[in-house]
Amino acid sequence: MFELSLNQIKKHMGTTLILDNLNFSIYENEKVGIVGANGCGKSTILKLIAGIEPLNVYPGSWSPGYDYGWVAKPRTASVAYLDQLPEFEMELTVKDVLNLAFEEVFELEKKLRSLEVEMQTLEGDALEKVLKKYSRVSDAFDVQGGYDIQEKFNKICSGLKLDNEFLTRKFHRLSGGEKSTVMLGKLLIDRPDILLLDEPTNHLDTDAIEWLEAYLKQYQGIVIIVSHDRYFLDAIVEKVIEIEDMGAITYKGNYSAYVETKEENMRIQFEHYKEQQKNMKAMKKSVQELRQWAMKADNNKFFKRAASIQIKLDKMNKISKPKFDRSNMKIDLSDTERSGKETIIARDLSKSFGDVELLSHANLMIRYGERVALLGKNGCGKSTFLKMLLEEETVSSGEVLLGANVKTAYLPQEVTFENEEHTVLECFREGLVITEGKGREFLSKFMFFGKTVFTKVNELSGGERTRLKLAKLLYHDVNLLILDEPTNHLDINSIETLESALEPFEGTILFISHDRYFINKISERIVAIEACTFKEYDGDYNFYKSERIKEVAPTPVKKKIVEPKKQSASINYEAQIESIELKILTLNQEMEAHHDDYLTLETLHNEKMILDQSLQTIYTKWEEAQE
Repeated sequence: MFELSLNQIKKHMGTTLILDNLNFSIYENEKVGIVGANGCGKSTILKLIAGIEPLNVYPGSWSPGYDYGWVAKPRTASVAYLDQLPEFEMELTVKDVLNLAFEEVFELEKKLRSLEVEMQTLEGDALEKVLKKYSRVSDAFDVQGGYDIQEKFNKICSGLKLDNEFLTRKFHRLSGGEKSTVMLGKLLIDRPDILLLDEPTNHLDTDAIEWLEAYLKQYQGIVIIVSHDRYFLDAIVEKVIEIEDMGAITYKGNYSAYVETKEENMRIQFEHYKEQQKNMKAMKKSVQELRQWAMKADNNKFFKRAASIQIKLDKMNKISKPKFDRSNMKIDLSDTERSGKETIIARDLSKSFGDVELLSHANLMIRYGERVALLGKNGCGKSTFLKMLLEEETVSSGEVLLGANVKTAYLPQEVTFENEEHTVLECFREGLVITEGKGREFLSKFMFFGKTVFTKVNELSGGERTRLKLAKLLYHDVNLLILDEPTNHLDINSIETLESALEPFEGTILFISHDRYFINKISERIVAIEACTFKEYDGDYNFYKSERIKEVAPTPVKKKIVEPKKQSASINYEAQIESIELKILTLNQEMEAHHDDYLTLETLHNEKMILDQSLQTIYTKWEEAQE
């Protein structure tokens, strides 16, 4: 069986030890999630497997300061890592980059064309020799999926929403998120034996994420995922590896099963810990009493018994006390001043950029205390609506406004600060009348302890920047929280802390998120931007999804049941077969004519698949009629 294993891994980053005696195994076709706090080494593990990050091993020893261990995988196994953003030649388009996945197939195709030209001028033994070579190359071309290139290409582009305009753009001019999406597409086309994905759902809209889930479930190979998207992990993984205290613990099942199992294990561990502590306390008391008696009675037997108990005590395998409360944000949002009943109002709102229309005569009312998730495809106008609400963007017509006594806190998708050279403490105190001691006390609730408050803002990670921004926002009394992708850059523990902090908040929450788990936890109402207007769903994400499925599902047509005629020969199956074969021939010609238009190709291919199935059904009926 195909197996990937990490054995006795000890890894330093600079002089800091981040992994110590880490071991785990993953088997053929397993889908695995790696979870843990930010900075615990999840991405480092993927880089070790991919061969990007080396183990600086001192041969033959466990020398201090050196790495140790080994990664075992089959020599022939192909590995691909998503996080890499390689540089390509300046003139390459997105389509060219995706087609690099077919380099070997294209080389085989060139050989086939060359051999075809060569065969036209040969005869006899020479022709026979070239024919054999042509057969070998043709078989290799078939094995490599050469005849399915366009179908694979169309499937990935359709799922990731890479349209014709995007495919013609120069790769080097794309944003980091767009490059990541393209590289994800290339990896899925490559179909490596071991697929390593580091936050694959970043920069994808919900439709693309759900398509990726369906694709990865059927993927033939090992898939290892690092993601803070718990809904995504729940849908795909069948094993979870937690990185904690520099080691790895493996749990069977998806993310929810991991959480449940871990809580149960910690409860059992705590019971064993308490029982052991009770026994140890009794043993220590016995040792102390025996020594006192031995000294009073001058009896060596008591000393020997005390020594025997002490040896047992020293050799006992100590059970560590489970850490129920990890260091995390401690936010209190329960005490807020009430705003007016109508918190956010949009009337006859329209917004467009040139010829691109985002909203047209849209209306929306959000009342005090509601928790609303704003959903929609990428580019539909979600962030633009928030900016219009905050008067950072003008409306084309209509109005959008806040109600009476609304005090707003806005967390943007990209967190920036006026002075990146300031320390965390200086940045927080900017514009506030607050002592250094009180400032440090408040920052500690957001996990800025000790010397970390003197770290410069430009040295902070994405998650740390988000925490600092939240500290600045939530120091003030607010009754409306507007959050644009609040879970970006946060690890799962921090996301769960944010969820817990938002639960007692009595004000209004409006947020944009692709984190479906977070949406289910926080929202009680969904507002989706569809067809340039607001469409409302009274429920969480699961309810919204079920309603969307009902909307797009075709209405079943009741067919009148007709008694079959005994004379089956009267059914002209041959005419039906001839008609369908003619339609398939026409579709093949259209597919050849539109070989560069992947959207049209996808539609034509789906039509052809339906016709092929119909043809097989009619063939079966025709054969039965002949018997």
